[in-house]
Amino acid sequence: MIDIRGLSVFYGKEKALDDINLSIEKYSTCAVIGPSGCGKTTLLYVLAGLVTPGSGKVIIDGTEQKGVRQGTAIVFQDYGLLPWKTVWNNVALGLQVRKYSKDFIKQRTHHILGVLGLEHLKDKYPSQLSGGQKQRVAIGRALAMQPDLLLMDEPSSALDAITREHIQDLVLEIYKSFPMTMVLVTHNIEEAVFLGKKIVVMGKACIKHVLDNPYFGDMSLRRKEEFYRACIEVRKWLDGGEER
Repeated sequence: MIDIRGLSVFYGKEKALDDINLSIEKYSTCAVIGPSGCGKTTLLYVLAGLVTPGSGKVIIDGTEQKGVRQGTAIVFQDYGLLPWKTVWNNVALGLQVRKYSKDFIKQRTHHILGVLGLEHLKDKYPSQLSGGQKQRVAIGRALAMQPDLLLMDEPSSALDAITREHIQDLVLEIYKSFPMTMVLVTHNIEEAVFLGKKIVVMGKACIKHVLDNPYFGDMSLRRKEEFYRACIEVRKWLDGGEER
């Protein structure tokens, strides 16, 4: 699905990504974790077509990435909700912009609100929602577009611990229910282990290590010793290890 070859990105003279090579299988998930400023969000934005590489290329589903791709949806860290629009209209926004029929928009938006348990909030505005509810709306807006690639930037970073786990459970349920490839950026080790079938550990502008996660997909994983062993392995590579 995703093939990244020799990818480098520069912000002025600063190198944000340095010769990144990575493959992500179709219908898989990939969690990218690393310290602040290491380039993980830049990598996500390159996949979204929002940042242009300085060199190298990104191939998605057999086609080289050139600008924004129609089958890709992104959930931003700050949710990106329009404060003057209701929950219903925020979820329907992408469909309206692409000029789908009113009947399709109504049907699709109603379905997504139902899946995410947001029907009772459809007439509320973002200022009237909790952080977890805002995140559900942002996810709903992305899902409404029926993407084959879903990108998520720190999906639970602004939430309390209990709400964070609920959102992680929701993301895993969505992955199991909707056929898509998912890439998420996080600074949370537990989130990376719970949601990443592949876990990419980044250092400054580089990939330090890639781990395959055999425990991915288990909703009860947090209650098992294997979960904590996997977290310790990720932490080992975050704290040290060699660049890949």
